[in-house]
Amino acid sequence: MTANDYLKFIVEQIHSTVVATVDKCGLPVTCVIDMMYADENGLYFLTAKGKNFYQRLKDNGYIALSGMKGENTMNCTALSIRGKVREIGADMLPVLLENNPYMLEIYPTDESRKALTVFRVYEGIGEWFDLSKKPIERDSFSFGGAENTAKGYFVTEGCIGCGSCLLNCPQSCIDIADKKAVIRQPNCLHCGNCAQICPVGAVERR
Repeated sequence: MTANDYLKFIVEQIHSTVVATVDKCGLPVTCVIDMMYADENGLYFLTAKGKNFYQRLKDNGYIALSGMKGENTMNCTALSIRGKVREIGADMLPVLLENNPYMLEIYPTDESRKALTVFRVYEGIGEWFDLSKKPIERDSFSFGGAENTAKGYFVTEGCIGCGSCLLNCPQSCIDIADKKAVIRQPNCLHCGNCAQICPVGAVERR
């Protein structure tokens, strides 16, 4: 999947997300915000200009959000994004309202909708995590020019091929060929068992 596919998945399959910002004391604040539209320029949502959430967005210009689709933990797909946000005003408001008509019940008149403004997450990195598959599946992505750096655990050249890491991997996602272990990154839980058990310290966290 491309970054744009992941953004559209958030809008179309998850929609309601938990968004984190920070207040004036630098403390985290969360709220539930609907992600309403996505295109090649980013992810869009709206809020009212009188809300504290609006002011936190203006003060910091950065958010983190997470959402999940599934009936329970073992049947869920989760997406998380953190990135930069920018207020783009009311120009995109008709598009968001057309695609999310329930907002017309919350703000039923033209006058009441004057309080609304649109924000775009225009640059960020994200992570996809699917527990419904065996082994689990994960992926990371970036958009808007953000750099997607390597995460998780990696085996260095110091590996002696003893197999201890494979025996302790809950997803059995370590291959040992040519006497060197290789972690299958799309299936890794990032639990750290391999790093803890390695007798020569050949597993590093990035």
